[in-house]
This record gives sequence, C-alpha cells and structure tokens, in this order.
Amino acid sequence: MLELDHIAVAGKTLKAASDWCEGALGVPLQPGGEHAVFHTHNRLLGLENGLYLEAIAINPDAPVPDRPRWFDLDRFTGQPRLTNWICRCDDLDATLAALPEGFGAPVSLMRGDLRWRMAVPESGVLPFDNCAPALIEWEGAAHPASRLAQRGVRLDRLRVRHPEAADLQALLAPHLSDDRVIFETGAAGLSAAFTVNGQECHLP
Repeated sequence: MLELDHIAVAGKTLKAASDWCEGALGVPLQPGGEHAVFHTHNRLLGLENGLYLEAIAINPDAPVPDRPRWFDLDRFTGQPRLTNWICRCDDLDATLAALPEGFGAPVSLMRGDLRWRMAVPESGVLPFDNCAPALIEWEGAAHPASRLAQRGVRLDRLRVRHPEAADLQALLAPHLSDDRVIFETGAAGLSAAFTVNGQECHLP
C-alpha cells in the first residue's frame, strides 16, 4: 500500500521556493540539506500527522549530475509552485512491479543518517505530466518528519488535476486510500489547502 509521505514545492532557487512557502503559509521553514546523485538541496516544514513539506531546487554550487534530476527540475521554469507529491511504501520493488512502466527505477540515496530509495524515471518526468506520485521507501526508522518542529500546519486537501485524472485515480485506487487526495479533471497541476494555526491557507 501507498501512504502520503510529503509534498514538494520547487523553485528556480531554494530561496525563492522557501520564501514562497513562508509567504503563503506564514510560518518559517527549517534547514534541510543537500542531495547527492541529483545535486539538489532543500528546506523543510513539519506538518501534522507525520507529513512534511519540502522546498527544493537545483544546487548551483554542486556538480551537474550524470542523469536528469528528479522531479523534472532540469526543466523547471516560472514562479515557485507545488510540483510533486511523494508516497511511501514498504516494498518499492513490489510496488513498481504492480504499476505500469514509467514510475522509474529505484535509486539509493542518503542525507546524513537518512537512508531511502526513490523511484526516479530515467527522463526525470513522472507519469501523467508529473501529476503521478513519486514513490519512496525509507530504510530504517529515521524519517524527516519526526525531526521537524511543529508549526501548527495541517494538510487538509491535496488536489491533483490532469486531463486524465480519472485514469490516474483508477490506477492508484488499489494502492492508495487517502481522503485528503482529490483528483480533478483539468489542466495538469497540483494545489493544496492547509489549516495553519486555525486559519485556512493555500498553495495554488
């Protein structure tokens, strides 16, 4: 089974992505770190119910990777925005075998004492124009959410829009059951609604 793990906001720079999140939600993000293999870096926000938000961008001071970056970051343009949702599973290989091709191949990653495997497409582009979830398997008990300060932020809804949203929903239905995730027919994109210290906020 799949469980919602975290959501990602991309920007042309990490500062731009972080500032956009902080401006929309009114709470500060915490330092994250750098990612080997894909040479990106991030800042993080702890959410209720074991989730977190990740602001992510290409690290301009790191080498250029020998493969396309995850989350299709090589082609990112425009203003910061919510670009990806990430679901965790206990057995990444079995989950990928149960899904159509296109979700990617496992890549082993680490940041500090965090260890995980992420399914990353060879092109960096996830199915359904990046509206399909990225898949992650955490190795060991360490998880970013348990280390992040709580700022009173709860994810209420994640809207996944795509011209073929019904097909994506049907594809994921046997693997994912989460009332917070809503599929809507429309132009490809994600948006999210939060409760922040009692107030409703949005990442459009």
